[in-house]
Amino acid sequence: MAQSMRPNTLLRNLNAKIAAMPMIITVLVIFVGCTIWTVVHSFTKSRMLPKLEFIGFDQYERLWGTSRWLISIENLFIYGICSLVLSLVIGFVLAALLDQKIRFENTLRSIILFPFALSFVVTGLIWQWILNPDLGIQSVVRDLGWTSFAFDPLYNPDIVIYGVLIAGIWQGSGLIMVLMLAGLRGIDEDIWNASRIDGIPKWKTYLFIVIPMMKPVFVTAIVLITSGIVKVYDLIVAQTNGGPGIASEVPAKYVMDSMFLKQNLGQGFAASTMMLLCVLIILIPYAYLEFGGKRNGK
Repeated sequence: MAQSMRPNTLLRNLNAKIAAMPMIITVLVIFVGCTIWTVVHSFTKSRMLPKLEFIGFDQYERLWGTSRWLISIENLFIYGICSLVLSLVIGFVLAALLDQKIRFENTLRSIILFPFALSFVVTGLIWQWILNPDLGIQSVVRDLGWTSFAFDPLYNPDIVIYGVLIAGIWQGSGLIMVLMLAGLRGIDEDIWNASRIDGIPKWKTYLFIVIPMMKPVFVTAIVLITSGIVKVYDLIVAQTNGGPGIASEVPAKYVMDSMFLKQNLGQGFAASTMMLLCVLIILIPYAYLEFGGKRNGK
């Protein structure tokens, strides 16, 4: 009797499940379906139009034998490591400074966060002007009397990716700062009081007590940063369009150019699949830390 009165679990929250069905179907059909379709066609000889003429791993062999792709991977690695480290450090330092209950905190927080509201195209154009040797920093410093000063990273193939990095950090650090500030505001005030009573320096409190307690915040920040790194495209196009030459190429631009300029869908699909693997390498450990650990009672 008691078992018959127990509500059917399939009927629980039925209205919410029905309301979520369009979204679930859309995700399965468009995202999962298109992902499988892309991976399958990466093993074909597709050119201007998709064609199920399988050629094995030829597209991938051609991809990894192309200097442009190798340069784009190198640039993504440099941009990714520097962006991840600097965004976390700058974001946390800014959050720690704002957490001191300084005056005009709301104003400063809004100013620092403002670049994140801009599109990557606008950010790229702004920093293209700032880093232009005839209009930006180099011109201003030379007008002040330092005529030998040189600062033109966007025109130097050896350091162009670092010029792009400046713009990326300028835009993204504000979001990381807000995440870190929210995490710092969640730290119990008793911890700070105890560290002051024990005479522990503030930097040690941050390093050995506060930061370990903010592990979920750091994990979230890392996932946001790395997902943005893998698909970086607008910033490159707006600032350098991959130049000088191919010195600032990135995988996303390689995919777009292969598919729409060279009309080589198979090569674009192969590059897209490699980018998908990069995303999965990021998401799988995150999913395990976020859900697997909780399920195991950690």
